[in-house]
Amino acid sequence: METLNYWIQHYGYGGIYALLMLGIVGVPVPDETLLALSGFLAFKGELSLLPAFLAAFLGSITGITISYFIGRGFGRAVLEKYGHYIHLSRERLEKSRLWFKKIGRWALLLGYFIPGLRHIISLLAGSAKMNYPEFALYTYAGGFIWAATFISIGYYFGEKWKNILQAIHHHIILSSIVLILLVSGIIIIRNFLAKKKNLRMED
Repeated sequence: METLNYWIQHYGYGGIYALLMLGIVGVPVPDETLLALSGFLAFKGELSLLPAFLAAFLGSITGITISYFIGRGFGRAVLEKYGHYIHLSRERLEKSRLWFKKIGRWALLLGYFIPGLRHIISLLAGSAKMNYPEFALYTYAGGFIWAATFISIGYYFGEKWKNILQAIHHHIILSSIVLILLVSGIIIIRNFLAKKKNLRMED
């Protein structure tokens, strides 16, 4: 909190922009805390709400765009060369590209709200060569909703923003675990059924 306050007090909206950009790229910045704190400072009158939101939104989409182009330029080559060390074959890379064609856009839209996902989803999208306009449409929309949500928490809940943020984090983590287990279960079942179908065809 002291570090975040220092950056905002000394660099203002530029500090919010820079921290959000670095946080999305992967630097360990408590993104939601920064957003809620910015909203709280707007509540206190130390910042203006609209410029704070714009700085946060632009910082987040700048960071995620940088990650996308890093993934697009280098991610695929690196994964193809070294992916076998983590059991990531070219076949699985091809499946990831197909996955993005099916549901990747929704992962981009909602990925901001899932801990850890927003830091890697754009790299995966770039590595999968997802079309940039489509990437931008869903990712920037997600960034808008994400920034507006957490800045609103600080602005509308005032002094209680920390308690609200803690409760939200708790539910997000639980929801993410349930979602991951659900998706994993669906993938396992689909693979099992596909293998079973192939065996019948061979017979």
